[in-house]
Amino acid sequence: MKKHNILGASIKLALCTSALAITGQSFAADEKGVQSIDRIEVTGSRILREGAIAPAPVTVISGDDLINTGAVNIGEALNKLPALGNTFSLSNSGRYIGTAGLSILDLRNMGTDRTLVLVNGKRHVSSSAGSQSVDTNTIPSTWVERVEIITGGASAVYGADAVTGVVNFILKKNIEGFSASVTRGESDLSDYSNEKATFSYGTNFDNDRGNVAFSVEYSGQDTLNALDHPWTDGSYRNMRNTAQTAENKDDPAFPDYIYTPNAGYYAINNAGVFALSNGFVNSFNPDGTYRELNIGDQVDGLACANCDSFNLAQFNQIQPEFERYNINFKANYDIAENMNAYLEAKYVNSEGQSIGQPAFFFFNPNNSIKIDNPYLDSSVKDLMEQEGVSSIMVNRMMTDLGRRVEDNTRETTRFVAGLKGTVFTDWELDASVVYGQTDLERVNGANMIMANYYNALDAVDDGSGNVVCRSEEARAEGCVPVNIMGFGAPSQEAIDYINTVSVGTSKITQTVVSASLANSAIYELPAGYIGFAAGVEYRKEESETKEPDNAAGTFFNALGEDKGEFDVNEIYFEASIPLLADLPLVQDLVLDTAVRYADYSTIGNATSWKLGLDWTVNDQLRVRATQSEALRAPNIGEIFGAPSQTFYSVDDPCLADNLNDLQNSEVRRANCAALGVPADFESDYDAQTLEGLVSGNRDVKGEESTSTTIGFVYQPSFIENAVVTVDYWKIELEDAISTIGSQDILDRCVDAEGGINNQYCNLITRDSSSHEITLIQNSVLNVSGQEASGVDFELGYDFDALEGNFSTRLIGTYLIERKTFPFQDQPSDYYEYAGTTGEAKWQANLSISYKRDGFFTTFDTRYLDEVSLYTDQELADNPNPNSLMTFGTYVISDATIGYNFENGFGVKLGVDNIFNRKLPYGTLGTGSGSASYDNIGRFGYLRLSYDF
Repeated sequence: MKKHNILGASIKLALCTSALAITGQSFAADEKGVQSIDRIEVTGSRILREGAIAPAPVTVISGDDLINTGAVNIGEALNKLPALGNTFSLSNSGRYIGTAGLSILDLRNMGTDRTLVLVNGKRHVSSSAGSQSVDTNTIPSTWVERVEIITGGASAVYGADAVTGVVNFILKKNIEGFSASVTRGESDLSDYSNEKATFSYGTNFDNDRGNVAFSVEYSGQDTLNALDHPWTDGSYRNMRNTAQTAENKDDPAFPDYIYTPNAGYYAINNAGVFALSNGFVNSFNPDGTYRELNIGDQVDGLACANCDSFNLAQFNQIQPEFERYNINFKANYDIAENMNAYLEAKYVNSEGQSIGQPAFFFFNPNNSIKIDNPYLDSSVKDLMEQEGVSSIMVNRMMTDLGRRVEDNTRETTRFVAGLKGTVFTDWELDASVVYGQTDLERVNGANMIMANYYNALDAVDDGSGNVVCRSEEARAEGCVPVNIMGFGAPSQEAIDYINTVSVGTSKITQTVVSASLANSAIYELPAGYIGFAAGVEYRKEESETKEPDNAAGTFFNALGEDKGEFDVNEIYFEASIPLLADLPLVQDLVLDTAVRYADYSTIGNATSWKLGLDWTVNDQLRVRATQSEALRAPNIGEIFGAPSQTFYSVDDPCLADNLNDLQNSEVRRANCAALGVPADFESDYDAQTLEGLVSGNRDVKGEESTSTTIGFVYQPSFIENAVVTVDYWKIELEDAISTIGSQDILDRCVDAEGGINNQYCNLITRDSSSHEITLIQNSVLNVSGQEASGVDFELGYDFDALEGNFSTRLIGTYLIERKTFPFQDQPSDYYEYAGTTGEAKWQANLSISYKRDGFFTTFDTRYLDEVSLYTDQELADNPNPNSLMTFGTYVISDATIGYNFENGFGVKLGVDNIFNRKLPYGTLGTGSGSASYDNIGRFGYLRLSYDF
């Protein structure tokens, strides 16, 4: 009978822990001096493993490392890892309606909906309506023991949404003692600051059979406007290169555009700009008198440089105001010798504020001042009379009426109750019920009521020297006239009449009932014991969004009221089968397999599977490989999302000029004619944005993915406490759920060889008389694809020196490809994003720490390779578009130093971005990719703590 190979298991444990320190498990010697090894659960498997052997590549970050930063939440720290994108960090969370304050993880930058976030291996309710995306602000950082990240191959074990992988937050099981900390940080370059306070207390009871714990966390940060930071307060614009000619247009020294400082629009500002015979160079002084703008001699259309241009940076918020309270309770009790009952409860309140642009009017003829408007200054009226015009159209940012503000308040509650222990002698049971709910209140302030504004704008003298609204009906309804000629001219009474506050709400609920059984030694083979796990799970997701009653007819886009739900029943099993052992070059060879079958109420049946090989060559080298297929079911928003208003910038392909641009335009001409558009159709209507509707699709199917990983773990015998891991990974996504570009909808409609009876033409509405497009409908479809591949590597080395202990760790990724296929049936038509903003080909984090008694210090450096601002496909069409083509190599370093005293007090001083590494030229650090770069600057913080 084969015995457990204690030496081999010990080597395996050393390989995976050493510098990585992934668990707190240890060896215990029995009375005979033989070591027994605990079996624990690791991310990527539900089978309890000897030591901590993960069947697939797992990156592990300790809880202490996650809070070793000046960031206010752990999501900000995780987003610095090479494997994670910055799709939704705090600095860029306000890009969409209802998202301000969210911190959502995105493995491999392939979409937040494709990253599954777990807490102790269990699902967590979403904080984003219509999706399953988890806000990391809801995770109690003070209780995080470690975070395990696995790429690919996880859907068969954990279910849908794990297309690109799993991020599993492992919380400490037993909390003993009192712990408290306060942290305060301030920027060296601005008034930005943040603070954080934590409190935790736990104790055992009933002779250590039970444990109960309670924690409270608070964190918050100030808002930071671009004008309040020296890196982001400038006004920049791409200006057409007047030195470019037909002969030198391909010369890199003569790009199409030059990224120019002190440049911007002159044809719009906060005071108002209008046109006379001299063009759009006429504006107002604060008192309403006339002034002519100085546009200098460097002019490009409606923009100029070193002139009276308008700095749009004043509306850029580079850090949002944010505040969070996180209250947690947990308890567990050994109800029997081998059975533990556990309970978790939490309440999280988070508030994020996004401040954007005000309402604005840019070449909108409705925003016109008539010559009889009593607010019109005589200096302007005289000019109008001289030129014989009865009204002037005003381009204006309505800043003095208030910038649009969105306040998002989220309240999340979650309860977990379960049993975990041994049944039937050798089987490990984990049965639980999870219920979570998130309530969102979205308050949109300074929302302009368009009818009220137009009524207020049309002001007249009532004959008694009083300025009133022209419309008697509007006057009867309380209309207050508004003066927009000069910044600061509108009265508060007019502002109150014009603006409203709109309140929308969302409610998200999740219910999960699951049970699993696992046995790591179900049957003995010549090479060892078969491990087995199986389980069932029922899950129900519900989401409902209600839009404000007063949003119709406002500057705020009209959003649909989403409401939907689905449930899914799942059954899964997993097996670990030892194939060979104790042979030359084969110390152990284990086959891992998993299958999950799911029945969705929306899309029907779905099956995911995984196969893996784990080959221990010898005491120094271990090789691993996995192949898996997964299916992600569409989320509630992708199915039930109601039509929401948007606006598109497109070129109508049926315009005569667009027909003539094609070498072979027969198909397009025929299809445009079939649509009723004449061949000589000409118009400039599409120079303005066209209205669109975006919605879900009840016919959308699930998307399928294939994942492959191949790698090795090496611990050289000649270097003690050193470990190297290298893993190749590839993820292919088919039938990806996405929307189509608006221009693609138009082009595919009229360029279809089969005529206009296609799904794309059905999305377009044209006016029968003018032939102009009046509406573009866009819904999610299964038409696109994605491919990504790369190599992850980790190097760790611990050693003793200087009477203390050094720990070093390097985590990196080389991104081979990151392709998106807008239409997967055209594999030659794709965009390669590897090497572009947010997708650096080389990324790495280096961490060095030193500890001696109570003293500790750390130094962390993050590296991002140079990235292009254009894809290769874009450069193929235009190889010389701009003077600004890249963001250069970026290196940023953080450092801490501190001391933990024997009486429990601790002090830590930290500095993020210690060398004050600037943002790359040309970015604010607020985009989905550019948020990888720090836009705060050198940031110092002090942490005081007490533990006993």
